Amino acid sequence: MYGRRLSKSDPRVDAYGCVDELSAALGLARSISPDKFVSDQIFAVQNDLIVIMGELAMAPADRERYVKDGFHLTTTEMVERITAVIFDLEKEKSLYPKNWAIPGETVVSSALDFARVTCRRAERNIVAFSAGEKDFNREILRYLNRVSDLCWVLARYVEKRLQVSA
Repeated sequence: MYGRRLSKSDPRVDAYGCVDELSAALGLARSISPDKFVSDQIFAVQNDLIVIMGELAMAPADRERYVKDGFHLTTTEMVERITAVIFDLEKEKSLYPKNWAIPGETVVSSALDFARVTCRRAERNIVAFSAGEKDFNREILRYLNRVSDLCWVLARYVEKRLQVSA
């Protein structure tokens, strides 16, 4: 951001690139989901990921300017919003299979499982990137951790709804 140039191999570029891949994987799941609740949750996450990508793209020296220009940072409230959705879905104990969940039950749940593992990869890359960053916003990692959990529980929710309607 702000005209700074980085190599495509720079860890910062890799970090926000992984989040961009996550947004694309979520977009696939959203585009094929007939369930409005699922689509709305995914869309909300995609909007949050824009905030995260911007924050990751910003050099620490530009933080004050970034905020002054009206850009947002990743917040505890963002994490708490996702956590509340997860907790609400988890009230349905039958979402949890007795064995490991194996992706492939439905197209939508498979897309969500793919988004989940894409999120985990982004999280691992950002953990490595953040180790070298002074004043890194840890809410980014907390948020991504919750997004992967949300993808998992939404995938099981989709599978459960299919069983009920079958």
